Amino acid sequence: MNTYLFPGQGSQQVGMGKELFSAFRGWLEEADDVLGYSLKALCLEDTEGKLNRTEYTQPALYVVGVLAYRKALEEGPPPHYVAGHSLGEYVALYASGAFDFATGLRLVQKRGSLMAQASGGGMAAVIGLSAEVVEAVLQQPALDGMQPANYNAPTQTVISGPAPAVERAQKAFEDVGCQRFVPLRVSGAFHSSKMEPARKAFVRFLREFDFKSLSIPVISNVEARPYKASRIKELLADQITHPVRWTESIRYLMGKGVKSFEEIGPGRVLTGLVKRIQREPEPLIVQEEPTYFYDGAVSD
Repeated sequence: MNTYLFPGQGSQQVGMGKELFSAFRGWLEEADDVLGYSLKALCLEDTEGKLNRTEYTQPALYVVGVLAYRKALEEGPPPHYVAGHSLGEYVALYASGAFDFATGLRLVQKRGSLMAQASGGGMAAVIGLSAEVVEAVLQQPALDGMQPANYNAPTQTVISGPAPAVERAQKAFEDVGCQRFVPLRVSGAFHSSKMEPARKAFVRFLREFDFKSLSIPVISNVEARPYKASRIKELLADQITHPVRWTESIRYLMGKGVKSFEEIGPGRVLTGLVKRIQREPEPLIVQEEPTYFYDGAVSD
């Protein structure tokens, strides 16, 4: 069995999508109509330096991810499972048929806009320590407000919180032997409680939409399990404030017998993470299987 993986923020780069835009001109025109600006110019030129701003990064990665998925379907069989890292989960949901291309783009455009409004936060990658050690260090009073944001690999965890606390965290993690502490170039404390205003606003925005049945199991960042019936809106909103459980997601798929993981979209960040995960933890064996259709709503 195979799984397609779709990357999130951090994988964007000037020039991404170049080989896809000429092959999918109609899709690009539709994207420009939704966004109100040239997606091609943003990705290939970025003369105004906007590509790394989350309100532009998210739509750009979604469009390039969808086009890369369409290209992959032309060249090979469809996947048995799909999963995306943070923003990439929207491409996975598109691939499964939850919504059409334009609807997904409207969702990520709003998500990016709301997340861009959160200021005063920061993030950093802690490399060389287990998730359990990272969680223990974050209990220190000086690091109040800090949370795990991405459980990327057995010894790579991204932390998120107030910018001053992120700065203080470096010494705290170096004191317990982390190999590297890498501050990330982000404008906010994504996947943390500081994003709660964005989550609440996104809940209200989601009420405008109805989602379709899923044709392929999509692994949720929030739960590291396939999306369950009646919870698509809830999980999409919660993803903004909850950590990405990537290690557990890949372990779940390993437990389902998945041996082939193919990264679809710019970069190879997820490919590297999967290799690390496959080397260390055992597969996660889960017996129950949820249904994949959507028929519900979510409240504040």
